Amino acid sequence: MIGFALTEDQVAAQKWAREFAEKEIRPVAPHYDETEEFPWPVVSKAADIGLYGMDFYRMIGEDESGVLQPLLVEELCWGCAGISLAIFGSGLPLVALMASGTPEQVARWTPELFGTPAEPKVGAFAVTEPGAGSDVSSLRTRAVRDGDDWVLNGQKVFITNGGIANLHVVVATVDPDLGHRGQASFVIPPGTPGLRQGKKEKKLGIRASHTAEVLLEDCRVPADCLLGGEERLKAKLEAARNKDKRRTSSGALATFEATRPVVGAQAVGIARAAFEFARDYARERVQFGKPIAAQQAIAFKLADMATEIDAARLLVWRASWMTRNGTGFAHAEGSMSKLKAGEVAVRVTDEAIQVLGGYGYIRDFPVEKWHRDAKIYSLFEGTSEIQRLVISRANGGMA
Repeated sequence: MIGFALTEDQVAAQKWAREFAEKEIRPVAPHYDETEEFPWPVVSKAADIGLYGMDFYRMIGEDESGVLQPLLVEELCWGCAGISLAIFGSGLPLVALMASGTPEQVARWTPELFGTPAEPKVGAFAVTEPGAGSDVSSLRTRAVRDGDDWVLNGQKVFITNGGIANLHVVVATVDPDLGHRGQASFVIPPGTPGLRQGKKEKKLGIRASHTAEVLLEDCRVPADCLLGGEERLKAKLEAARNKDKRRTSSGALATFEATRPVVGAQAVGIARAAFEFARDYARERVQFGKPIAAQQAIAFKLADMATEIDAARLLVWRASWMTRNGTGFAHAEGSMSKLKAGEVAVRVTDEAIQVLGGYGYIRDFPVEKWHRDAKIYSLFEGTSEIQRLVISRANGGMA
């Protein structure tokens, strides 16, 4: 059964993450937002104390409730979403590796995603292309078998940690006639010729997170870099040709569905930061002889903001609990959590600007940054429109 009371260990971990966010993230957030540099010093500090690396994900794996990860993610994104994505960005390729890789591949490549506390590294999961965002069946990056190797060619865009990653997990098409069922995931080891960073994107928000093109030009990798191995791929392709949908699920789609509650937790962290700042400002700002928090127009805004944040958090926690306990998302609960949290973050940060008035629009106050950061949560890892499509299909609303 799911409950709402946190354990002593969870409360202690939450405090641990909050203190890190207060001391190490918030003070430098404006700098990295302005310069758009990757925050290696903060990632290193996170690795030093166990908030980044394999030990962190072992700790998450030991939490039977599933709530610990969104709890910690919310706290760090309360500090700064861009810096938090720099810390948690390697979680996406880790999920892809664990979902598709053999036990031997997971053991071999996981350390390459994180490096060591003394020399931290990051990973990247490369799916999106110029002509294939939410429509993963349209991927044009090709992987062709050549002797004992696979050769990859293509262009990936909007890739978190793209090009600076020590290890890239790349989704490519091996049989174009089969759409997403004809795709496979490949590990690109460190230093592999033929993979390079293209354009680094200049973004509206989450500027501390590195986002860039990944270009693959005759990128040759050994056969054992095919996640899952040759036999599993052959079985999957054969099942796709025989239209056996039970054995032909998309690795990319499965990865995104599994990580959507975590993305939702990030959005909740931004929303909570904006709400708390707006609430405290409203208590101090006096107009017409009393704090604006006592004015009904502002009081009702704050009430709606608080309610929506709690609703989003509960959806995230439910989906996280379901993931940990293996119940599956029969009604697209993962997409529900991400949809709700992403849209709440956009609305709440917009309302926070409204509460502050003109002060909310200038960079002297952080709410304009939080609003810029929030917008991506209605876009990446499936737009709000795609989430509604997934939810509709899961609930019998669309074919």
